[in-house]
Amino acid sequence: MNRSLMEARMEAEMVMFGAIDDLLAKTGVKTQDIGILVVNCSLFSPMPSLSAMVVNHYKLRSSILSYNLSGMGCSAGVISIDLANNILQVHPNSYALVVSLEVMTLNFYVGNNRPMLVSNCLFRCGGAAILLSNRPCDRLRSKYQLVHTVRTHKGADDKCYGCVSLEEDDSMRLGIALSKDLMVVAGEALKANITTLGPLVLPMSEQILFFAVLVARKIFKIKIKPYIPDFKFAFEHFCIHAGGRGVLDEVEKNLNLTPWHMEPSRMTLYRFGNTSSSSLWYELAYTEAKGRIKKGDRTWQIGFGSGFKCNSVVWRALRTINPAKEKNPWMDEIDEFPVRVPKAFVIDS
Repeated sequence: MNRSLMEARMEAEMVMFGAIDDLLAKTGVKTQDIGILVVNCSLFSPMPSLSAMVVNHYKLRSSILSYNLSGMGCSAGVISIDLANNILQVHPNSYALVVSLEVMTLNFYVGNNRPMLVSNCLFRCGGAAILLSNRPCDRLRSKYQLVHTVRTHKGADDKCYGCVSLEEDDSMRLGIALSKDLMVVAGEALKANITTLGPLVLPMSEQILFFAVLVARKIFKIKIKPYIPDFKFAFEHFCIHAGGRGVLDEVEKNLNLTPWHMEPSRMTLYRFGNTSSSSLWYELAYTEAKGRIKKGDRTWQIGFGSGFKCNSVVWRALRTINPAKEKNPWMDEIDEFPVRVPKAFVIDS
């Protein structure tokens, strides 16, 4: 395997430019009309930056507001959407291009530390390009409206901070280390995130029930289980970061979701692996390819990332998505999914 800087740049260009070319072809937007650019990639941070590579390749205008996010983990895609949305609030009549990708060439682990070898089996390169607009004339042709973004950062806790990290083993070989506390940390971050998101999206009946149980437990000291709100009342579709089978199992249990709701995430993990921040968009593309998105449907994207972060973004479909008119990575084989994914068993360790 060629682990050179040149090879990593070629990988980044292939992923970024391929996604952006498809996006521009779909939307018909001219590159000179793009006023905001946000690129996120956790593991690869060259100089000039990835955002500068995009500006140079597409000859974007000199006044463009360009941002490059690195080292922010698999939830950086949601952070990029939140950043672009905030910038659009003060720059009317603008287009914002968001590019989420991961490049693995320089971070393929070649050592013998078994926990660090897991990342070689799980992570894959991948990318997605998203175009946001606050131009009134674009509402009729847009797919989705951004409704909410909620960000949770648990980095003040040392256990959360160090559960996913890029580090060197005893032989000074670089790799990604995943802590055994990862599932617990992810669960705690998710609970903190939905505590903020819940009042924004849940119907009043669910909020009252949650509050009543909380009062009974905290004030009257009644020994009853905490009430987990049913988010299926708030969302039709769920795109949960395909971080691994354990992460998806934990979220499915905590949110009491059905296999149908989990299907986009599980099939994305099966087909593409963990593509970091871009996985949420592979999952949404799966849902579109299946013809499930109807006008008015609400989709919840949940991203988990090192640090440790749990970030959410909520979209409302502005129109019914016709899969026959879509072009995405699933279209050529969508009829073959879902497939049955057998469970793994540990014989010895």
